[in-house]
Amino acid sequence: MRVALTGATGNMGKETLAEILKIEELEFVRLLVLPEDKRIKSLMKKHKKNKQKIQVVFGNLKDRFICEKLVADVDYVFNLAAVIPPLSDKAPKKAIECNQIGVDALVTAIEALEHQPKLVHISTVALYGNRNYLHPWAKVGDPLLVSPYDVYSLSKLRGEFRVLESNIDNWVVIRQTAMLHKNMLKDNMKDGLMFHTCFNAPLEWVTAEDSGVLMANIIKKDITTDLSAFWKNIYNLGGGLENSITGYDTLNDGFKLIGGSTKDFFKPYYNATRNFHGVWFSDGDKLEELFHYQSQNVKYYWKQIEKIYWYYKLGKIVPKCLISKFVIKRLFKDSNSPAYWYKHKETGKLVAYFGSKENYEKLLNYKWKDFPLLVENKDSLGNSIEYSRLKDKTQSSQIEYFFNYDKKDKEIDIIDLEMVAEAHGGKLLTKSFTTGDIYKKLEWENQDHQVFTATAFSVLRGGHWINPTYFDTIWDFDRLAKKDKLYASLWYDSHEVEENYIYSMDDAFNTKIEVLK
Repeated sequence: MRVALTGATGNMGKETLAEILKIEELEFVRLLVLPEDKRIKSLMKKHKKNKQKIQVVFGNLKDRFICEKLVADVDYVFNLAAVIPPLSDKAPKKAIECNQIGVDALVTAIEALEHQPKLVHISTVALYGNRNYLHPWAKVGDPLLVSPYDVYSLSKLRGEFRVLESNIDNWVVIRQTAMLHKNMLKDNMKDGLMFHTCFNAPLEWVTAEDSGVLMANIIKKDITTDLSAFWKNIYNLGGGLENSITGYDTLNDGFKLIGGSTKDFFKPYYNATRNFHGVWFSDGDKLEELFHYQSQNVKYYWKQIEKIYWYYKLGKIVPKCLISKFVIKRLFKDSNSPAYWYKHKETGKLVAYFGSKENYEKLLNYKWKDFPLLVENKDSLGNSIEYSRLKDKTQSSQIEYFFNYDKKDKEIDIIDLEMVAEAHGGKLLTKSFTTGDIYKKLEWENQDHQVFTATAFSVLRGGHWINPTYFDTIWDFDRLAKKDKLYASLWYDSHEVEENYIYSMDDAFNTKIEVLK
């Protein structure tokens, strides 16, 4: 059994490699590594006992020739490579090259093979866009509204769609939730990215170790049992109810290491109030039932971090005001922070992340007693809400899918397709459809009268629907949601119907905002 792996030097990739090397049937694992990636040296040193089973291909994922070399004569391809925030915010072109162009090159290389390997493609929770207390639970099939200015989610959206619409015989798309890894604290102290996390955002975590176990368990089970029903599907990879918390909780858990809390080191205006990408997975148990990979929770993670970074305890004797000033506030100068946007008059980002410049300015005067927190049983308007009930997915509000979501794939018919297309403000152009033929290429027309091709699976089961984000750096959901019932069901949870903005980026990835006429 032979495996190709991209992203092996990343946090999830390292754990995946370690687990794959434990599989007895493994002949070799071939890694794609960027020539400039120095992490490969320490990785090879760590696995020197298994070096005879590791092959390294140096090159870039966007290079078709390199991809052909990578996937030749293998049984499985695991695509874990991704340019993620904050690098995707600072170098959006790299994100598009890896997450979109690279995926296209990889898929094209596999499609060309007579004996195709099975592809496991790691996608992201970011595709679901911003969620709050109104719809904190998501499942596969929810409409995809990637957050404005987030090139990471935009490029991952396009990459996933390429996989879904490919001619690969056996693929699976796994949408990875937020990941806990050993370098998380260190990474967050370098950039203003942590200020994007809404205090009330629903966040479901999974550890890098558990994610690696899942990848290896897919291979183990596939070579010993019939997993035919698993392939050509989309799954949400989560950590379970124990790991489903909020952005505020997450920050709080980190600050406990130095004897403090979020309120000790942050103020309400530090963090965005919308435009994030966190959610709890109502169907995250499907992968767990199949592969039994979940063994670590948030509490376990922080205990491990406390052991690794034992010196953080010294922070308990340092005045909290000094930590706030020299550790947290220094990041206000970073171009990824709201304080930077405000100082440099980046109105588009203030509108995207706070609703308006005025909303941000109001927060400047807030004290914590003025700011409603879900964990304190207050919704965003300050009304009472039962947080424990909110975390019960059986009690959560459901969106309207405009077809019977619980239908089996073999029961999906042309009326289902027509109803979903109409809900999007478009229509199905294909006139004939054999019930249950969900992977057949169909023609659709969106509300802008653009004709596109997509399978019934991509649209109904994947939540995809072509809009400007699929081919340009434009996010105009304010306009689209006025005619698209599926988009409206989620977009207006955190946006006003009266909002009429088009968020975009120019060719140099500078942010722009326009008011719709």
